Amino acid sequence: MSTAFLADIRETIIPDRDGRHGPLPPLLLSMTLVTGLVDAFSYLVLGHVFVANMTGNVVFLGFALAGVAGFSVIASLAAVASFALGALLGGILGSRYSDHRGRLHSSAAAIQAFFLAVSVILAASGSAVTAGYRYGLIAVLGIAMGIQNASARKLAVPDLTTTVLTLTITGIAADSTLAGGSGSKAGRRLLAIVTMLAGAFIGAVLIRHAQDYDSLVIAMAVIIFGAAATYTLGKRDPGWVHAQGRAAAPGGAAGPRS
Repeated sequence: MSTAFLADIRETIIPDRDGRHGPLPPLLLSMTLVTGLVDAFSYLVLGHVFVANMTGNVVFLGFALAGVAGFSVIASLAAVASFALGALLGGILGSRYSDHRGRLHSSAAAIQAFFLAVSVILAASGSAVTAGYRYGLIAVLGIAMGIQNASARKLAVPDLTTTVLTLTITGIAADSTLAGGSGSKAGRRLLAIVTMLAGAFIGAVLIRHAQDYDSLVIAMAVIIFGAAATYTLGKRDPGWVHAQGRAAAPGGAAGPRS
């Protein structure tokens, strides 16, 4: 295993405090864990619906429209609509705190934690499979994950989108030395994949052997910790809170790599 690969993993987990992105890489990695935890709950408990993976929901919607058993048009549409609402809220926060990534992350994470707390209350209060609780949970979880995705997009730390892995996996192969690429950031990309896998695994184990909503409790705790971290670390106005974090793309466009 190359030195660059291991260094990439180390710098993602334990970044330089004075680096361009400060503590954001490990915090976004923790949000990737949250995605696995929350989608495990939504798919296994709420019935064939994702609240973070919108690509999956579009496919599920196609299945439901075709009349495939176990998939719901209403559930898929509710998840997409709730996620879009959360993304709108996250976008508003992104515009408001565009000049301070610490405040953006801490504010977005605090609001996300609120919706996760509501989901824990709903899940603990009644059967999640009944219609009322099911759609209420889809709504609040979809909003929470939409906020997360929009804020992560605005924070723009390369290869840490927290919810999307398709382009991450593509990048590992397409940018590899075997394909004639530099092979850079393969460690970070693989770390994101493993982290989401771990979240899904932990969530599934908890659902099978503990309370259904334990995965939501862990997700909420992780997000609260992240909000407290960026609120505290960003108080002294370090350089990373103002870093753009976006690399210019051809034609003047900019954006994070997925």
